[in-house]
Amino acid sequence: MYPTDLTESQWQYIKKTMNLKERKRKYSLLLIWNALLYVIKTGCQWRMLPNDFPKWQLVYYYYSKWSDAEDFDFLLAQLREKVRLNKGQDRDPSLGIMDSQSVKWGNNRSLNGFDGNKKVKGIKRHVVVDKNGFLLSIMVTVANVYDGKAVELLMRTLSYFLSPVKVILADGGYRGEIIDTVKRKFGYLIQVVMRSDKRKMEFKPIHKRWIVERTFSWFDNDRRLCRNYELLLENSENMVKLSAIKMLLNKI
Repeated sequence: MYPTDLTESQWQYIKKTMNLKERKRKYSLLLIWNALLYVIKTGCQWRMLPNDFPKWQLVYYYYSKWSDAEDFDFLLAQLREKVRLNKGQDRDPSLGIMDSQSVKWGNNRSLNGFDGNKKVKGIKRHVVVDKNGFLLSIMVTVANVYDGKAVELLMRTLSYFLSPVKVILADGGYRGEIIDTVKRKFGYLIQVVMRSDKRKMEFKPIHKRWIVERTFSWFDNDRRLCRNYELLLENSENMVKLSAIKMLLNKI
C-alpha cells in the first residue's frame, strides 16, 4: 500500500466513467492506475517503478493507450463536473482564468527554450482553469514562446473540448490584437486584469487571478511536475492532466 493508491470508491468511479471492461488479466487495471499516480507523485522514472506494480512497459502501454484515446481528458471533464455539482455550482463554468508557468528542464534530450523574462530554460505550461482552480485546458510549448503568441492555440484546445466558458481573465501578457482575434474565432472574451498596487513593495493578490497561481502550486506538489522530465511536449501535457485528475479524485 502506498499513500497514492486509489480508494475503492475512487477506483469504482474511474472504472465506470472510462467503461473499463471486466475480464481476466494478469494484472488488474487498478494496479496500473496506482502505478500512474505513484509516478506523478514521486517523480520516479518509468523503469524505476517498485516491484509491487506491474512491469513498467505494461504501465506505459496503458498510459499511451489512454492518452491517445483522450480518456484522460474525458475523465478530467467528468470529475470536474462532479466536484462542481458537489459544491453547488453549475456543471459547466462560464468564467476561466488564463496564465502560463515556466518550468525548468530535467531532461536534456527534450525540446526546450529560454524564458528571458523569468530566466528559466525549459518549457512553458499555458493553462485555463475555472474559478475553483480546476484545469480546463492546457498546452505546453518551449519556454521562449510569448504568451500572446500561444494564446490562439490554447483557445483552439479549449474550444476543441466544447468548453462553454464566456469570459477569460488574463494578465497584461495577453494584451493587443489577440483579444479581438480570439473573440472573432472562438467567441471567448478575454479581460485583461492588471495590478493596480501603487506600492510595489506590498504584495496584494490580484482579484481572481491568484486562483491560477494556486493551481500552479498544486502542480508543484507532484515531483513529476516540478521539473519537465518528459521527452515529448504531449507527455508533459498528459502528466499535468493526471495530476489534475489525482487532485479531483480526492474531492469526490
